Amino acid sequence: MATARIGFLPAALIAAAVAFAGWSMGQGVERFRMADRTVTVKGLAEMDVKSDFAVWTLGFRRGGEQFADVQQRLTEDRRQVLEFLREQGFSDSEIEMRPLQVQDLLAREWASRDVALRFNGQGQVLVKTERVDAVAQAANAVDPLIQAGVQLDTEANGFAGPRYQLRGFNDLKPRLLEAATGNAREQATRFAEDAGASLGRLKNANQGVIRVIDDDGSDMDSGRTLGKRLRVVSSFEYSLD
Repeated sequence: MATARIGFLPAALIAAAVAFAGWSMGQGVERFRMADRTVTVKGLAEMDVKSDFAVWTLGFRRGGEQFADVQQRLTEDRRQVLEFLREQGFSDSEIEMRPLQVQDLLAREWASRDVALRFNGQGQVLVKTERVDAVAQAANAVDPLIQAGVQLDTEANGFAGPRYQLRGFNDLKPRLLEAATGNAREQATRFAEDAGASLGRLKNANQGVIRVIDDDGSDMDSGRTLGKRLRVVSSFEYSLD
């Protein structure tokens, strides 16, 4: 039965099947089945976009031997941070203040008596805004705060900059999928032509996972880059006539 079925196929299709493994490398063709005359291809689409929202946490800390002194210094640091942000053009609706925190290191259970400074305090002021360019510009202009003695805090990995987000993802999704569909159909059509056949109807489709990654060459979305790259790999199965 298998021999009889193959006999009905054009010779070009048989040749294509024999050469398929080498030909498909880099072509996006995932699978070719002679039995039911179908081809499955992968459509790749990428889109460079710009973040549309930013969250910038300006953390600051102080240490000392007197509770009141640490709290007073933190209050002054917060005042300077707020003044800086307003000078940069941010409104009160874009600024969020977190409560100041001062911890007595000797009051903790099983605390070591060997501490450099008894009281450790920290504070945070957040900027949340759609004005991503303003945040990027302000983040590169914090030198006056440092020169004024504000000890800007950093995360464990040493990063203290803004986090950029893409909240309008769903608005961009249709364009990206349309591009992936077009890419897949182009590859399937070229394969069919090379095999001496014509591309038939779409039988199955798998959208795949749309990924948002940094545009700096990394393979993840760290939130640190203003630019983002959307990427999707979709699978499509077409019949061959």
